[in-house]
Amino acid sequence: MAEADSGRRIDEWLASQRRGLSRTRAAKLIRTGWVLVNGDPAKSSRRLEQADEVELWPSHSESAIPCPQHVEFEVVYEDRGIVAVDKPPHLAVHPGAGRPDGTLVNGLLSRYPDIATVGGPGRPGIVHRLDMDTSGMILIARTDEEYLSLVEQFASRTVAKTYLALVEGALPHESGLVSAPLGRQASDRRKMQVDWSGKEAATRFRVVARSDRASFLELDLITGRTHQIRVHLAAVGHWVIGDATYGKPVPGPSTRGRAQQAPRQMLHAWRISAERRDGSRFTCHAKLPDDFLRAAEELGIAESVLAPYVHTGWTANPR
Repeated sequence: MAEADSGRRIDEWLASQRRGLSRTRAAKLIRTGWVLVNGDPAKSSRRLEQADEVELWPSHSESAIPCPQHVEFEVVYEDRGIVAVDKPPHLAVHPGAGRPDGTLVNGLLSRYPDIATVGGPGRPGIVHRLDMDTSGMILIARTDEEYLSLVEQFASRTVAKTYLALVEGALPHESGLVSAPLGRQASDRRKMQVDWSGKEAATRFRVVARSDRASFLELDLITGRTHQIRVHLAAVGHWVIGDATYGKPVPGPSTRGRAQQAPRQMLHAWRISAERRDGSRFTCHAKLPDDFLRAAEELGIAESVLAPYVHTGWTANPR
């Protein structure tokens, strides 16, 4: 993004970038999910920042629509407009480069064919994402109205998200706030880093338990930047165990290049809370998966500490 474009509305900027594309048409593409900013659906009123990366799906062809497939995942909550899914680890949310199918989206289209026209065709129903190796709660929109409502809630930061993580070492504080802006690494645009000219990012943490080797944390996202928790924890010297991108591998063949001895990054989207369009609120939580529980116990976190996190369910909150 050129420095001169910082501060422009995205619909105005998009229309100026593509010959024959009117601002009205650009706004419709944004509204229906064809335009992503930093990997997430955008709003027409969004003001661009220099660090933003804008992605426009190149065509409206049917080939861009993923095919329905049987994919295993647990539905925690559903109504006519929203589905809340407990995404297992190692499952990608949507097709991408080198991964044309076998994703959560393919499975969703098999169970909920009505989402095919909701949002962008390559990512139908998707309003936010989890990394492939991060497990836990993710919300899916079943209608255009719920899609726009959820996009608005994520943009205005009224969706509450709490994660669980196993991190390297014993944190010295019981709770705290990591506040450090993030931007993309110049050498590898897929990776993020603390960048004082980047975007505001804040993560609140609470230590649930410690051992001499690791800490078990609850983390609340105040902002929702790409890889935010992983980069923030690495920046304070307590990286997520198993994080091969931002962690520090322990020497020795047994780690197989992973950071610490874990099959993946030990990060789990435990709880999410959002509003329905009628104004009522619901909260869903996803149980810790078996690989997380095994890693925690091997690292000296007591089973009794983990017990409150081994159930899946949802609650409704009145208006």
